[in-house]
Amino acid sequence: MSKRSGKLAEVKSLALSQEDQVVVALDVHKRSVYAALRRNGREECTWVMPMRVESVVAALQPFAGALKKVVYEAGPTGYGLARAFQQAGLPISVIAPGKTPQPANPGSKSDRLDCRQLAEYAEKGLLKPVAIPTQQEEDDRQMVRLRSQLTDKQRRVKQQIKSLLLQQGVPEPEGLDHWTQAGMNALKALRLRRAIRYALDTLVTELELLMALRKQTEQGIERLVAQKRHRRDHEILRSHPGVGPISASAFALEVYQPERFERSEELASYVGLAPRVRQSGQTRREGPLIKAGREKLRALLIEASWRWIRDDARARRVYRRLVCNTGSGKKAIVAMARRMAVNLWCMLLRQEVYRRAA
Repeated sequence: MSKRSGKLAEVKSLALSQEDQVVVALDVHKRSVYAALRRNGREECTWVMPMRVESVVAALQPFAGALKKVVYEAGPTGYGLARAFQQAGLPISVIAPGKTPQPANPGSKSDRLDCRQLAEYAEKGLLKPVAIPTQQEEDDRQMVRLRSQLTDKQRRVKQQIKSLLLQQGVPEPEGLDHWTQAGMNALKALRLRRAIRYALDTLVTELELLMALRKQTEQGIERLVAQKRHRRDHEILRSHPGVGPISASAFALEVYQPERFERSEELASYVGLAPRVRQSGQTRREGPLIKAGREKLRALLIEASWRWIRDDARARRVYRRLVCNTGSGKKAIVAMARRMAVNLWCMLLRQEVYRRAA
């Protein structure tokens, strides 16, 4: 059969045998799914179907006997489709988009072309799959991500308040450096023109609401990690110097299934603490961090590392040595954060608490 674009009914009529090697790639969007099917090293057909999980799974069920691999790239549609494939017993892999090979001279781009190319890469084994979280794991880590989102919104509103005061030539009241309650009360007491007063009150009300929501979310995280399935891991992580309840919760919930990482380099890349390396011959250069991984978790680990070197004399000596070697305090603290991440990962794998050096 020559390669063609067909309707789903025509695709289901394909005659496949158990000896066939079939790979299907999907380009998943909010309303549609483009699919490309390859058989025995040749592209057979492509088609498009509505994005309904049950319908997509049912469309591939006729190929179950010959189907060797189904792939799609991780994206905003989440992992619901992948879990449905797993329940149906179909071989599914979710691919890391940043690890997909990129042609040196990319040509035209469309959803149909993307799924065709993805199918070819999948057949050749060139794609890097990511772990598919369970529904429970995805629900749990959403709590940590919600806290990060609320923190970002809080920061933006604080910037808006300060920008408004600067624009109107109003000196900032005391207490805004740390946004204390006294500082908030001082904002409410400022004598301003009616329109400016209304704008400032609106921003202050929004900030107070975000603060309350973040506090409620943190309480929800505390209740979550106190549950039996998380309690032991949380206690282990908290035993590491510098690691507080938020850092421990974020690491435990974001680094789910820690056994999936085979090497410390993989863990460092996942949490966003892998440097960009350029090596040729005898020359090796390490550049800035690769723009990948969990940015918020990286920030929490760096913050925890400052507490670590403050509370642990051995860590402080290591940090000072790194400062001397790199000539940069920023590079040194990132290196300490990477060490902390690897320590936490090893502690989870071994189910052992932190052991201080003698």
